[in-house]
Amino acid sequence: MKIEQIYTGCLAHAAYYIENNGEAAVFDPLREVQPYIDRAAKDKAKIKYVFETHFHADFVSGHLDLAKKTGAKIVYGPTAKPQFEAIVAQDNDIFEVGNYKIKALHTPGHTMESTTYLLIDETGNDHGIITGDTLFIGDVGRPDLAQHVIADLTEEKLAGHLYDSLHNKILPLNDHLIVYPNHGAGSACGKMMSKETTDTLGHQKKTNYALQPMDKEKFIKELLTGLTSPPGYFPKNVLMNIQGYESIDSVMKKAKQPLSPEAFEAAANETGALVLDTRNAEVFAKGFIPNSINIGLDGNFAMWVGEMIPDIKQKILLVAEKGDEEEAIIRLSRVGYDNTIGFLEGGFKNWQLAGKETDSVKRINAEELANKMEEKPLIFDVRKKSEFDSEHVIGARNIPLNQINSHLAELPKEKQFILHCAAGYRSMLAASILKARGWENFVDVRGGFKEIKETNIPVSEYVCPTTLL
Repeated sequence: MKIEQIYTGCLAHAAYYIENNGEAAVFDPLREVQPYIDRAAKDKAKIKYVFETHFHADFVSGHLDLAKKTGAKIVYGPTAKPQFEAIVAQDNDIFEVGNYKIKALHTPGHTMESTTYLLIDETGNDHGIITGDTLFIGDVGRPDLAQHVIADLTEEKLAGHLYDSLHNKILPLNDHLIVYPNHGAGSACGKMMSKETTDTLGHQKKTNYALQPMDKEKFIKELLTGLTSPPGYFPKNVLMNIQGYESIDSVMKKAKQPLSPEAFEAAANETGALVLDTRNAEVFAKGFIPNSINIGLDGNFAMWVGEMIPDIKQKILLVAEKGDEEEAIIRLSRVGYDNTIGFLEGGFKNWQLAGKETDSVKRINAEELANKMEEKPLIFDVRKKSEFDSEHVIGARNIPLNQINSHLAELPKEKQFILHCAAGYRSMLAASILKARGWENFVDVRGGFKEIKETNIPVSEYVCPTTLL
């Protein structure tokens, strides 16, 4: 069967493209849809359907733009109530794409409309299942997201639905089927996903903790153990996917406005826009526009934007390496941040040449930190709690990056302290936030805990009793 997984690492997201006999379908597309249109054109095929496994929380889907540009029909599973034209399939409905068939299997649990699509090849044999967030490799979808949109859908209710879906719809299927999930490791839609992005259903039956024999009560307890609060932007993305959104073309047109240093500064002052610097941490540390926030494109950019910028409608001005501006705008739009109003033409170098004010963050390496350990420095580790619990510098305090804004009172302004994360990406984001709020008396560890472990700095090891996000 001709199926292509289109994987986007920074979002840990998988879309799927199938084509047969001049007809094509796309499953769970990202916001920018031209790559799917180009892929179909390469096959001289017409995109007939855009299948959605559910209303996504961690990204804004490209279903509306793709349907508008190609004439494709949007398909959701049972109980979905989109506020735009779409086919709402019934359980076991069959759709034809060329000589292929796609069977909708209603699998509520992650959300109530969650649907798994069974792929049937031209010979009538079952090939695989596109599972969305119902079944991942090594995990299943978290059941606590829908309650942030509909209060009655508690995580216990949804976990019970997911148990029934897995046992009644997924486990009875043939072992040879290929599992095609919507996400891989790094996504916040599960808690222990594998780095693998496909597997056989038979192997998952043997190795996936959620597919092992257990009663519903035990399953619910297993599934809910270790869940932490989802990123704040998730409910907002769900609503965009249900209600509709501005076309990516108009978002790009509004955002691709090159601004001179003078115009950039004026726009920041007049609009209250957030200055978002997307350069890598090492470059940013050496010099940046005061009050700008660093979220590098070289990391989990979209996820950290969603975590750290609470207002999805926030106006944004970009500082990027030359040539990266469009990529940054696209990645922002993938998670619903559609109000970029321009970028610094020529990048930070032009800001410097214009004689504008700059700031910097002092960084030290792990060896320099080791030399300071006799002084018993105050160290803040901004990694996730699970990372800290597993292994950390003895005496360090843990403030996870996504909680830093609510723990600022714990960070002294008069006494010097040291920041670090795993490799330097998150701690520089934290450093930029602190700088913007008036902290000066701190340093950041270049290379983070990865480099610290290579020194003689005492490290505490602890096996965390539960798996946390």
